[in-house]
Amino acid sequence: MTDSVSPVPHSELDEHFGPRKWDLGNEPPADKALGVVVGGSLSKGLEVKLDRDTSTEETAVGRYVVVQGQSRRFFSMITDVMLDATDPRWAKVAPDMSDDFMRDVMIGINTFGLLHVSPMLMLEEGATETKPVKTVPGHFARVVEATAEDVNQIFGEEQPGYFFVGEPLDMDGIRIYLNLKRLVERSSGVFGKSGTGKTFLTRMLLAGIIKENVAVNLVFDMHNEYGWKSQDEAKTEVKGLRQLFPSGKVAVVTLDPESSRRRGSKVDYDVTIGYDQLEPEDVAMLQSIMGLSDVQVGALYAIHRRLGRNWIARLLNDERPEEMQDMIDSGLIHEGTLGAIQRKLRMFQRFGFLRPNVQDNVVEKLLGFINQGVNVVLEFGRYGGSLEAYILVANYLTRRIHQAYVERKEAAQGGGRDEPKPLVITIEEAHKFLDPAIASQTIFGTIARELRKYNVTLLIVDQRPSGIDPEVMSQIGTRVTCLLDDESDIRAVFSGVSGASELRNVLAKLDTRQQALILGHAVPMPVVVRTRDTTSAAYYEALGYTEGDQLQKKLEKNRKALGRDDSGL
Repeated sequence: MTDSVSPVPHSELDEHFGPRKWDLGNEPPADKALGVVVGGSLSKGLEVKLDRDTSTEETAVGRYVVVQGQSRRFFSMITDVMLDATDPRWAKVAPDMSDDFMRDVMIGINTFGLLHVSPMLMLEEGATETKPVKTVPGHFARVVEATAEDVNQIFGEEQPGYFFVGEPLDMDGIRIYLNLKRLVERSSGVFGKSGTGKTFLTRMLLAGIIKENVAVNLVFDMHNEYGWKSQDEAKTEVKGLRQLFPSGKVAVVTLDPESSRRRGSKVDYDVTIGYDQLEPEDVAMLQSIMGLSDVQVGALYAIHRRLGRNWIARLLNDERPEEMQDMIDSGLIHEGTLGAIQRKLRMFQRFGFLRPNVQDNVVEKLLGFINQGVNVVLEFGRYGGSLEAYILVANYLTRRIHQAYVERKEAAQGGGRDEPKPLVITIEEAHKFLDPAIASQTIFGTIARELRKYNVTLLIVDQRPSGIDPEVMSQIGTRVTCLLDDESDIRAVFSGVSGASELRNVLAKLDTRQQALILGHAVPMPVVVRTRDTTSAAYYEALGYTEGDQLQKKLEKNRKALGRDDSGL
């Protein structure tokens, strides 16, 4: 049996390394101490040998610890838990652990636990602000569990522009606040495999943005889950944004009024789009879904120039327009190409929100809401099951709203008017808009690459981040990631992230529900949180909603309708 390494007294450490600048005289409580640093590097992280009284079962990946150096404190995350021994032969010849004496000799002396710890931030003695880690603590630096004060010092406490999103793992009662002003400065993403709660997370982020009034939202609500109430997997009712906030803050508009009425959704506007309002760029976005060839896409522009605003309505008529026959006769377009385009455009006739002619301009209507600071949720109703309808409408509206923002921002730079309020556009199935083959040509790829140049950013929600163009992913400022198990998706989420190899272990160990790894622009360091229960009364009340308030408003509305005062009831 090999000799064990005896702990070195603090007095001897002082003699070897000099007096400790950091005051370690106030030792942490025994139940908070974990172990000491025994190796590692800046690039690969630290190895921490657990104290004899600390079991590996009491530690978990994703938890925060603090390494107390001589003159600095290193805020760190556990990224792996391991078992080790002073002699590798113990792995092959297991001793009789039923003997209490042998057990006492072995555990913590000849066999012990190791933690792999990644330092994220450091705080120098006497400083109040943390800095990125550029060095490592020395051998035998003490490692302790992070306290509530440590977490608050890093993530801040409740204040304007910050929103409580959850609690760190195994740190009940300690709150993690997201810096929403930084969240909306750049495009962000919510990722995770199906069934991990992406919609709940996204709804919570949107609620925070609305509550703190840091931006205005335009949500393309594919499955009718954000505007009005929906249900979780346990059939529990989940209130939508229109219910949680007064109508002056959130407007619900719909492509499918019948569906909205059946679900009891309170709708502010029915969306219709005229064929004459569509341009070739709107159809070209559907190239892969509609099966349009490059030649057919090119022909759309020529047809639009020849037929004018009513090009689609005329193509959908049974009779072929004379101008089209002239184009065929002159060789400008092949008859087979024209026939294929007409057949594929007939798909639009299935969409009730598309009409030959529409008096209203939906873009002006939505911009009216947005310019007044009203958040807009666009419900798709039964059309949410059609990817063609979702991409067509999202692309159509985003292109025009973005152009309006560009013009207004340029006017503001010229001193002509105020800057527009930051706008966050939420899209689901984001890889369909940001596929590498088309991302550079779409308005969504443009917005992601612009960062905040024109005050427009994206909130993308997707279960297949590997399908998103890598250049776009590199511009995603804040990434909120639930469990992923596909290797290519995991690589995509961590593209361009320092320390990704250590964080991969953390992501792989998340629970399937109500846990997420948050990293990037809106947090000072990566954090694993158990997210808030967004169906609880406490959550609703924190947003300013109570059932009693809603009942009172309903009674007041009834009184006004009946022309009665309080005594009349």
